[in-house]
Amino acid sequence: MELSIRVQLPAIALSSGIIGTMAEKVVSCVICAYNEAGRIAGVLKVVAGHPLVKEVIIVDDGSTDNTSEVARSFPGVKVITQQKNTGKSRALVNGVGSAAGDAILLLDADLQNLTQENITALIESVISGRADVSISLRGNSLALYRAIGIDFVSGERVFPRTLISDYAKEITELSRFGVESFMNERIIEQRLRIAIVRLDNVINTRKAQKSGFFRGTLEEIRMVIDIMWVISPIEVIRQNYMMLKLSRRNQGTR
Repeated sequence: MELSIRVQLPAIALSSGIIGTMAEKVVSCVICAYNEAGRIAGVLKVVAGHPLVKEVIIVDDGSTDNTSEVARSFPGVKVITQQKNTGKSRALVNGVGSAAGDAILLLDADLQNLTQENITALIESVISGRADVSISLRGNSLALYRAIGIDFVSGERVFPRTLISDYAKEITELSRFGVESFMNERIIEQRLRIAIVRLDNVINTRKAQKSGFFRGTLEEIRMVIDIMWVISPIEVIRQNYMMLKLSRRNQGTR
């Protein structure tokens, strides 16, 4: 049975005064996963069945483990299985293309310590009408990001589906991990209001923990190179500056 965002609100949502506006937005959660069988259950235990989330869609991006089987063990979770590993950019296009919501909650599959209150905080900023986009600042975001107050490549965010659906062709031609930077540019162009949501208890699993130090470090380097195919170092600075400006103008930092 599908859960509507009109019912069963957690205490944090009830106390925030968002009941009158939340029915206007339907939230779909999309999680792109590659070989996350040992970690994805921890995320799904929190988000599957959350009263502010209409549906959860897992895009298994060509995993060689049993990521899809773990995801299917959660009732109501939709699993899209890609035979080939194509990268997050293309996987996200496929996930959003299958989503019913007009707002997308994007989560990484390897998060630790995630709670329902964290999910509510990310969603509430948008469905209350305070912001158009929310972006997390995790407990283990890079020290520089935490110092300036924004993690511009955070994988935990809520945004209008049009940031993906209106640019699907362009995104499928991006590098494997360039989609957050691409979205950021659209956010800046459209001057969308940003809320930075601090998730101090939440961490993601570093690639060195998944694959070992040497292989994990190489994977991290490849990911940075992928991002740099989309955005130059100078553009990184500009994006951070402009997004901070949009968030402070909105006074959305929590």
